[in-house]
Amino acid sequence: MLKKMGFEEEAVVQLINSDFRDLSVAANQLANHVVKLGGIGFGASFFGLIAAIAAIYLLILDRTNWRTNILTGLLIPYIFFSLPSIIFAVFRGEIGKWIAVIAVVLRLFIPRHFPDWLELPGALILLIVVAPSLFANTFRSDIVGVVVCLIIACYLLQEHIRASGGFRNSFTKAHGISNSVGIILLLVYPIWALVVILF
Repeated sequence: MLKKMGFEEEAVVQLINSDFRDLSVAANQLANHVVKLGGIGFGASFFGLIAAIAAIYLLILDRTNWRTNILTGLLIPYIFFSLPSIIFAVFRGEIGKWIAVIAVVLRLFIPRHFPDWLELPGALILLIVVAPSLFANTFRSDIVGVVVCLIIACYLLQEHIRASGGFRNSFTKAHGISNSVGIILLLVYPIWALVVILF
């Protein structure tokens, strides 16, 4: 009886080891296929997320005591075009519609209690929700959206350097460094996406 139990335990251990080997082979194949299919494209999505976070960071900086002279309203179309598709789809759906309705109702009926810092995020949500399919589906994933992002990023970098008093000052002043890094991160996404689209 003990021999039979030992044999059954050994068979169970072999079956489990075999299952783990099969799982490791399947995971390895999945990783290889993901790299082959989405390696460069995944980079564009990742850099799009980083760029959108950098743009939101610049919006927050502009609304705090670190006010700059750059035209931060341009960050709204930049975020619109660079936001990853999954997050964009969430805000384009029912969640975005509810947020937009609440923002419009607050702005219309309680304008004194609607904070100034909510103007641009509210405009972004409205833009995402009401944008026609030509912009939301076609231009966002096309070279048009990438070129718009590149133009906005170059313009903001040029304006930031001019407002700082030169290239050197934009990287040496106390709060100029954070703005410079944020704007340079805005440049990474369109450059990478252009490389992916063109090559």
